[in-house]
Amino acid sequence: MLRLLWVLATLFLIFFALKAVSNYSAAFNFGYLVIVTIPLWDSRISAEQKVVQTLWAVGAVAFATIITTVMEFVYARSRPVDSLTSAMVERLQSTASWLRSPSRGVAAPSAEHQLIRLAILGTSRMRRDLLRSSSYSPESTQQMGAVVALVGRLVDLGANLSGLSTEFSKTDLHRLGRLADRIEGLSHDLLSRQTPHRFETLEESRATTVPLLQEMEETVSLIAEVTSGSDSLPENQSPMTCEQTPSPFFVPDAFSNPSYVRFGIRGGLAAGFCYLIYNLVAWQGISTAVTTCLLTALTTIGASRQKQVLRFGGAIVGGIFIGFGAQVFVLPALDSIAGFLMLFVAVSVLSAWIITSGPRLSYFGMQIAVAFYLNNLQEYKFQTSLAVARDRVAGILLGLVAMWLIFDQLWGASALVAMQRSFVFTLRLLAKLMTPVSKASGVTIEEAYRLRETISTNFEELRQQADGLMLEFGGSREHNLAARSYLLRWQLQLRIIFVTRIALLRYLLRLPGFEIPEPLLRTQEIADGQLADRLERLADRISDKVPSSLATYDTQLSVASGSMYDSKSDTSLAPHSRSFLLLSSRITSLLTSLETDIIAYQSQFASVKPVRNAGRHKEPGGSLRSPPNRI
Repeated sequence: MLRLLWVLATLFLIFFALKAVSNYSAAFNFGYLVIVTIPLWDSRISAEQKVVQTLWAVGAVAFATIITTVMEFVYARSRPVDSLTSAMVERLQSTASWLRSPSRGVAAPSAEHQLIRLAILGTSRMRRDLLRSSSYSPESTQQMGAVVALVGRLVDLGANLSGLSTEFSKTDLHRLGRLADRIEGLSHDLLSRQTPHRFETLEESRATTVPLLQEMEETVSLIAEVTSGSDSLPENQSPMTCEQTPSPFFVPDAFSNPSYVRFGIRGGLAAGFCYLIYNLVAWQGISTAVTTCLLTALTTIGASRQKQVLRFGGAIVGGIFIGFGAQVFVLPALDSIAGFLMLFVAVSVLSAWIITSGPRLSYFGMQIAVAFYLNNLQEYKFQTSLAVARDRVAGILLGLVAMWLIFDQLWGASALVAMQRSFVFTLRLLAKLMTPVSKASGVTIEEAYRLRETISTNFEELRQQADGLMLEFGGSREHNLAARSYLLRWQLQLRIIFVTRIALLRYLLRLPGFEIPEPLLRTQEIADGQLADRLERLADRISDKVPSSLATYDTQLSVASGSMYDSKSDTSLAPHSRSFLLLSSRITSLLTSLETDIIAYQSQFASVKPVRNAGRHKEPGGSLRSPPNRI
């Protein structure tokens, strides 16, 4: 019993560490090493053999890590631009290339197809690269996260515009050309690591008949604004080159974010279920089930039903068709490591090609690789018996069943309900971050940092849930997709408010170099209280706690802070004071725009009944009204 409890606690710790430890690679290597050695520690062999084989497992993981590090170093030297910047530049240049084609009077089907392909591909890989990158400081990570979301929105707008039959006037062609120039300028600044120049939305000929053009112009302006850095940064210092701070072992909200504990419980229960099964039936050959639980918990793309199809389909193709087929028809004809290397490379290339094809099929490619590797790379010899391969494939299928029954079902809900819940929770967290510093008990730099990390995590989870909604089907799919588009647009506005608030906190927390006059701080406290109240009421409205309309806000904000905002252009103020006022007024204007958008949405579709999707639980805020199809 003590051994069983020890293993179950270890499995929970492994999955919890995947979320709570700041170094993801270290957490995964630790978990993988523990899981592959659990069957070894349960074996009835001498202690010396257990130690020797455990050291071999440690050596294998260390060897693989070293080889991967060397390959990444060589690749990085050959390509000085990191993968995140390269992906953003590719999307910006593709959009600019398509925008130029109408002004040149020639069709550009290749540019249009490339833009549509990038829109389908999405930004999930870019967000993952950003989260796992150590090249950015925490402030830069949040700013670049907003840039990634804005670039993805720009590509989506361009792809939608390319599918419309639109007649362009000379004025429209001029605006398209100017917009393309600005996009190319942004891509050049990103490649050269320079701070982009800010510019306002194009003003001329706003009464254009070209749909989505104004939205694209506003998005480009926001990209330039975010990438140029906040006004609180020292002069000529880009957010992409600001000073790095050493990362702690745990993420700041490791022990305050309940989602990490839930992830650990889900993964630990699924892996523990597999551990109990193969021990109760005395069938250690299916111990690959526990490894499968770890490997299949790494990606959160897609809704549960689609992910289950990809899991089982990949396991059957990689384990039975390719794995068994190789053992029956290919491996008996090979007598050297060179021949097996060719087979291994061929399967790896196929799997990698599917993994990089897009979010809808990437999980399928991963499952092919996992099934083939667990089948043929467990020992340093060719298995002449299909029983071993059978056991390993059965273990993979057992692990997939456990992930379906436990990991996918525990705390499960439809993607739209989960999106709304994440959005409402983010609004409340941001309201807490907006609370006046002098009134919030215990608010310190560390507390603000933990809130910041939790909000950033929620932004990423909401985007992942939006990716999953694309793979859900049913009678309400069109309505849900329309609601998804609104939530993503509101999330983008909220993200820019969040980035601006982080910059403003440097003044409010009175960090060295960001001192401002005391009267400005006192006035901002009044504004912060009102902003926090507005965010809370907005969250209540979305979750239907305010059934009709938002209450009229206290006019104390405009009265108390009117003189402050009126003086933001006063040249007699110190540069830091002017930057402070600009940031503060920007938050107010962005929040007002968000409120207007949400109120207009709910007023327009107030007669449409709330979505009742496939969720098994009634989630808080699960009553977002879905409009008719307006995709």
